[in-house]
Amino acid sequence: MNDLIEIGFWRLSAAYFFVIVLLLILRRFEIGKEKEVLLSTIRMTIQLVLVGYLLEYLFGHQNLLITLLLLVIMLGFAINNVFSRIKKRLKLEFKRVISFSLIIGTCLSLFFFLLVVVGIRPWYEVRYFIPIAGMIIGNSMTGITLGAERLLDGMHSRKDVIEGALMMGAKPYTAAKQVVIDAFTAAILPTINSMVGMGIVFLPGMMTGQILSGISPITAIEYQIAIMLGIVGSVTFSVFLLVFLGYRLFFNERCQLEIN
Repeated sequence: MNDLIEIGFWRLSAAYFFVIVLLLILRRFEIGKEKEVLLSTIRMTIQLVLVGYLLEYLFGHQNLLITLLLLVIMLGFAINNVFSRIKKRLKLEFKRVISFSLIIGTCLSLFFFLLVVVGIRPWYEVRYFIPIAGMIIGNSMTGITLGAERLLDGMHSRKDVIEGALMMGAKPYTAAKQVVIDAFTAAILPTINSMVGMGIVFLPGMMTGQILSGISPITAIEYQIAIMLGIVGSVTFSVFLLVFLGYRLFFNERCQLEIN
């Protein structure tokens, strides 16, 4: 294997050419998204530079408490991001379900992946923990957002159908079953679709990065398959908890539908 080619500052700067092209197109056709693109690019750059220096430091200073603190911070940002993405006003109880589902779903998958699949010792080694946690939490965050939006929309749009089923003697889950299933399906579908084209249509970022760094393609493939299956598990656990705990919040103790 050849040594990894260092991009360097000036070559990295050249990559911003693509952003300039996008800004010119947006301006030329008066689409009006220049500010969002510019701010997103600046924010992405600053965040990644800061994370890069932070990881550079942490790689040389393994610490259980610091690793757990980083996990808490990542989960906190992910939960807050879910809240901000959902357009509908969320009740406190629903926010708690979102938080619980994301934390439990991601942590179950993350620790199973680290301890059983990868088998690293110690399990909190930053070089493995942070990148894997980031991929798992990020995908679960997207799944939770999609599931929550679809669940909220479905319970409101199918209010009459659900109430009709309740009047016919159906239990809350039976009445809301289609909404729950639709929400679960919509949330996991993007993850499933990404698996379909993986390897043929595109090479995933993790696998590409490992190959560029000089790792054997076979090893890179093993890691990519493993992490993709870990992501599937995390999204599945998180969304399952969300929809099957979340729909209950729309019913009172007398099994009556309560939607404001």
